[in-house]
Amino acid sequence: MLFVGLQARCLAALLSTAVLFVSFSTQALGYGPIGHQIVGAIADKKLAHTSTGARVAELLDGFTLEQVSVIADEIKGWDKRGADDPTIFHYSAHPRIDAQLRDFWRANQPTHDSKSAMPSHHWFHYTDVPVLDPEKYADGKTGRSSWDLVHMIQFCIAVLTGEQSADNARKITKPIAIILLTHYVGDMHQPLHVGAEYFDAQGRAVNPDKGTPGFEDEGGNTLVLQLATPDVNPRRARKLHGFWDNDAVLANLPQLPDAMPKEERRARMDAAKSELVGRLAAQEPKDWRLPAGVSLHDYAEAWANDILPLAREAHARLQFDHVAAWQEEDRTVAAGNAVEKPSADHVSYEVWAARAVGLELQKAGWRLADLLEKTVR
Repeated sequence: MLFVGLQARCLAALLSTAVLFVSFSTQALGYGPIGHQIVGAIADKKLAHTSTGARVAELLDGFTLEQVSVIADEIKGWDKRGADDPTIFHYSAHPRIDAQLRDFWRANQPTHDSKSAMPSHHWFHYTDVPVLDPEKYADGKTGRSSWDLVHMIQFCIAVLTGEQSADNARKITKPIAIILLTHYVGDMHQPLHVGAEYFDAQGRAVNPDKGTPGFEDEGGNTLVLQLATPDVNPRRARKLHGFWDNDAVLANLPQLPDAMPKEERRARMDAAKSELVGRLAAQEPKDWRLPAGVSLHDYAEAWANDILPLAREAHARLQFDHVAAWQEEDRTVAAGNAVEKPSADHVSYEVWAARAVGLELQKAGWRLADLLEKTVR
């Protein structure tokens, strides 16, 4: 088993919960660093001692997939000062990769303007399909865009296969395509990077694809999660999205004492992560393969459809409380509480999510390795 261890009448309640603690963010971080590293490390093991693995290492200038798995998030650190500011971090040990990453950032600079001719690299990490009703990616328009996670995986695949020139407007070369795919495949298997809940002005869940306008929770980024089990730090405001990024991942690893020295904690966690990666790479996950008739171009959409039921359940196991329309920078979102409710299977939200994440990390690693075997030459 992988698991170890909205209206003025609502505004006061909203302020007493979410607003005091949470600064809502447009950044969709996907799995935290550890989750992405697990996905990359599984693929590293699957490709070890293969011609594909050797070619990947060559294209990445010696970087491993585990190492590059976090780069698509790391370069968000360039957003305030620009990619050429000498006072911020760069990948100086890999100058060729660093130069290509800078080109990619310049071609896809951050913006909240959805009509911008230049897409933001932040948009590439997610798609927000409504989850109220059973729905597939192709069933509607809400939450999808030509620069969303599904389309960007397709774009990167086309670069690797030669269908898309490596000299493209998005500045995605073959090495950058591998770096992005390593991260985006992980993002695709984080359910709140694929599905989102939408609410009307009264805070009721709606499906905009069925004609009822609504404000979205941005994949759980604007909802404060309240679990049935007491939090050891009751003043901590845990966003639903962040729970899936981090808590549900870490629950698959040993729970170490807070008082443990930093170096010992790091060593113990690295060892545990290595053991988990080894096990997940050795054991074939259930239902990870797509039907033989699915083309490479359609892999991302098929994966999105595969994860959407989990995204729906991740919301269905919660009750939404004091949800209100909230102005966040230049857009309106739905903010409030997501409260764990009793489940028919008597499994807590924490345990259920940890098990689900363990399987999705495993599937992501195997799917990434398989995808690279089919596209990298």
